[in-house]
Amino acid sequence: MTHVSQDASGLSRRTALTGLVGGAGIALTAGCMPMDSSSAQGPTAGPSASAAGATPGVMTLFEDPAYNFSALWTLGGAGSSGSEVGEVLTAVNTINKAGLSAQTYVETFKKLGDQLMRAPEDSEPDRQTRRFRALRAAQYYAQALFFVLGSDDPGSEERLYRDGRGAWDTFCKLCDPAPVTANVPYGTTPLPVWFFRPDDSGTRRPTVILTNGSDGQDVDMWAYGVSAALERGWNALVYDGPGQGQLLFVNRVVFTPRWETVVTPLVDWLVARSDVDDARIALTGLSMGGDLAPRAAAFEKRIAALVAMPGCLEPWLGFPPEVRKILTPSKAETNDIWNKEVAPELPPADAATLKKRFEPFSVPAMLAARQGKLFTDFYTPAKRVESLTITGVVGRIMMPMLVLDYEDEQFYPGQPRRMFDQLTSPKDYVKLTAATGAQLHCSPMAPQQHCDIVFDWLQETLPGR
Repeated sequence: MTHVSQDASGLSRRTALTGLVGGAGIALTAGCMPMDSSSAQGPTAGPSASAAGATPGVMTLFEDPAYNFSALWTLGGAGSSGSEVGEVLTAVNTINKAGLSAQTYVETFKKLGDQLMRAPEDSEPDRQTRRFRALRAAQYYAQALFFVLGSDDPGSEERLYRDGRGAWDTFCKLCDPAPVTANVPYGTTPLPVWFFRPDDSGTRRPTVILTNGSDGQDVDMWAYGVSAALERGWNALVYDGPGQGQLLFVNRVVFTPRWETVVTPLVDWLVARSDVDDARIALTGLSMGGDLAPRAAAFEKRIAALVAMPGCLEPWLGFPPEVRKILTPSKAETNDIWNKEVAPELPPADAATLKKRFEPFSVPAMLAARQGKLFTDFYTPAKRVESLTITGVVGRIMMPMLVLDYEDEQFYPGQPRRMFDQLTSPKDYVKLTAATGAQLHCSPMAPQQHCDIVFDWLQETLPGR
């Protein structure tokens, strides 16, 4: 791509980018890639910041669409005990009263997590109380973690991740039965896994492998799969892959475009277990996992059924076109544009957005962000995101597949239908809508509806033997 400093309207590249980032172009949203103002199919009618509200047609907790989406996500977890409506709404009121910012959001949700992890002074909660307090704490820490790079203490990112991980592990240990934990071999850095079972009878059961997105946490998998699986007599495997959870924040391993190298060791581990029906192993992918899981299934043929939530062919299209235009075939030219024209003009909040968006794809970007600095190498992480494109391998998927889409999908508009149309395997397409409050990326207000659709399809596709 040739560097052109002026676009057709005469606006400089930096002006166009800053205006877009400052508006609806990029959204910090839990478990999601940035909002895209246009896709290969043209402009989207998805939510945007406007006088009509942060997210038209849904509950507005914050005027900023990024924070609003995250709050709706947290609120939606209440249906599976992953949050408490009163706690969330009280936190929202506290933040709005103090003035919405990354700092007030992080402080408020971290404080809530800390409170839940401390036992009340006048009593000792029983096992179930401690269990679900820890689950809610894990979600609230995840909320704080998501915005910490824009706060006054970005260097606390790993510590905040460990707080959330500690709450998640506490929850898991108090489950009955507790999930089996293990480290599954993967290169030089094993994958931490949590294998949930309805009971410890050893009964062979269908099993679902739950794949998270670009910045979701393990606690999200409880609302988007584990709880529903256990209620239906399924096993569920939760894991951190490269670019996620422990591998990113502690081990400093970023995303790989070859996700089959991640899933195949997990399948190896599962088929070796006597309580797994190896003919009924399903794979799901949430948010950007809707790109990762199909990539893995195109090569790992032991997967019996696949669900993309939503379908995603090209994560790079999740970035606004003005951001994508920074990337040229030349690393030197790309980084020159970034460092001389774009980065110096970014307001602090927008810089924090881009720090968050790029950290799962670049360890130097993550470490710079923790020091309050903006990364200088745009080219390397951008090329890694671009490498996640799976248009060339979708035709290799052979197992039955369910592709989910969402009304007002704001991150990958048009991509779920494109994926569905390219599939040659048995396939189904379902679009969740505003009619039942299930709109927006991953149905943040309706994870129970989301799971109903997914598991009804899985049980029909992989019936008991």
